[in-house]
Amino acid sequence: MNTKIPESVLVVIHTRELDVLLLERADHPGFWQSVTGSKDHVDEPLVQTCRREVLEETGIDAAGHVLSDWQMVNRFLIYPHWRHRYAPGVTHNTEHVFGLALPDRLPVRICEREHLGHVWLPWREAADRCFSWTNVEAIRQLPARERNGK
Repeated sequence: MNTKIPESVLVVIHTRELDVLLLERADHPGFWQSVTGSKDHVDEPLVQTCRREVLEETGIDAAGHVLSDWQMVNRFLIYPHWRHRYAPGVTHNTEHVFGLALPDRLPVRICEREHLGHVWLPWREAADRCFSWTNVEAIRQLPARERNGK
């Protein structure tokens, strides 16, 4: 069995109007989040991880839009019910935060194996709906990042 690499990306997909795309996890109904995913291999560049995960989870080709590294890194304890996906003894994940700016809401084609549904929400509502504290914090920073052109 392949184990997950404990290094991942979180990609906040948003519009100019600061609407944020959230996905509902298939393995935990009611858990909403932005696009997330682990590197496929240790040497995979983070930008490539972002583009691959966005395409797999939403059907959106990130290459045609502005993908930015927010220079935010979170290290957190992996929930016990997900640790079986990692090598024995791995308890923490390092997450790199990116933003994907779209001109408008785009059609989404979810990966039904991973997600039950999707929703576009204004940024405050999106932050309130997320279960992950790192996702909440990233979305809350969105207005300032957009004002500052980051």
